[in-house]
Amino acid sequence: MKVIIPAAGAGKRLFPHTHTKPKPMVYIAGKPIIGHILDRMIDLNPEEIILVIGYHKEQIISYIDRYYKDKFKIRYVDQEERLGLGHSVYVTKEHSIGSEIMIALGDMIFKSGYLDFYKFHIENGKCSGSIGVREVEEPRKYGIVELEPSSSYIQRLEEKPENPRSNLGIAGVYFVKDTVLLFEVLDWMLQNNIQNRGEYQLTDALQEMIRRGSKLKTFEVSSWYDCGHAKSLLETNRVLLEEKQIGRVSDSVCDSVIIQPVDIGENVKIVNSVIGPYTSIAEDTTIENSIISNSVIGSRTHISNLNLESSIVGDDANLIGKQNSLNIGDCSSIEF
Repeated sequence: MKVIIPAAGAGKRLFPHTHTKPKPMVYIAGKPIIGHILDRMIDLNPEEIILVIGYHKEQIISYIDRYYKDKFKIRYVDQEERLGLGHSVYVTKEHSIGSEIMIALGDMIFKSGYLDFYKFHIENGKCSGSIGVREVEEPRKYGIVELEPSSSYIQRLEEKPENPRSNLGIAGVYFVKDTVLLFEVLDWMLQNNIQNRGEYQLTDALQEMIRRGSKLKTFEVSSWYDCGHAKSLLETNRVLLEEKQIGRVSDSVCDSVIIQPVDIGENVKIVNSVIGPYTSIAEDTTIENSIISNSVIGSRTHISNLNLESSIVGDDANLIGKQNSLNIGDCSSIEF
């Protein structure tokens, strides 16, 4: 089986952090998002991983070649125009048609490993493919699955419907056995310019496969972590650090308190500060006279005299606060 990871998008919901890097390279819990995704694929042992790249692609290539080239057979495919998830899969046609594929989004991290999902797919038995789903509170924000009343097969798929017929949201992992039909449908969509919200949707392609006779099933995804915007990124960082319980701590810690769980990268200097809990700090950063919790701090950044909570700071930033001297009387209440 081959794995397709669409990772070409600009990640606009994460601006300004994605002005200078692709979304899969945003740092959380000790490594970029794409690193967490690939770690969870090691047990799956896929035939090949096809990474669809575009925006700031050189950063993804450099990182993966450095840390994962010996663990997987990696192929990079350019998506020159970012025209949606369906189009992202389509550009891999030359390398994946005729093979069974798994599609895993480049901004979703799952608590389970992908091998578990593959086992669920196998347990589904005879079908053209399987889609991971989970009940969601706001189905209008997701691709939605409607099951046949008297069977376990999918009856209908719809991308972000105005009037959802179910609350089963697509969780961002797909298995497709009949890739010949999938690419036939994607060809047809591109030739006839069949777009939805200005993009070629994978959900629409799978629905057309059903209309042409394919039998698709679902499997349950217990939890996923969406790294698509700042709030969910901090939540994901917290969950991943909780899984570690005790993370890395730099040797260069002086007169400071570290409250686990944290992950502190190489060559990080921490002086007279309190770090944690739920804080990730990337390599070569310096923090002095500061208190930082529930935050993600990038590489080569300098922070001094600050109290940060629930914050995301990028690479090569310089944040210098101001020390205050106060003379406060009785019954006072001050918030900074």
